[in-house]
Amino acid sequence: MKTQESNEKVVGLSQELRRGVLPLAVLSLLKEQKYGYALIGDLAEAGIEIDQGTLYPMLRRLESQALLESSWILEESRPRRYYVISEQGSSMVEVLSQEWKELNRNMEKLFAGFTA
Repeated sequence: MKTQESNEKVVGLSQELRRGVLPLAVLSLLKEQKYGYALIGDLAEAGIEIDQGTLYPMLRRLESQALLESSWILEESRPRRYYVISEQGSSMVEVLSQEWKELNRNMEKLFAGFTA
């Protein structure tokens, strides 16, 4: 029972860590137009799993914040919504990627002092 409890804690904390970086990961992949399902595949290929129930609300939120733009394109007789990063989104990725790198450097310093 204790192992299951520990595993659940690891899963929960891992999800919290990932939740914060998902918008940055999504924005960084949208230099070219992509539709949601393709984005899910590209993220998975990069080792970042995300489900539709998480991705699509995030895309709508990022668009409402003017960090990306979308357009409907009729493809193979069915419309698909394509997303691409906006100019403001590109600026945000530059700033946030520097923040991420600094945070990562600081965390590495903290981990260096950790002994299990």
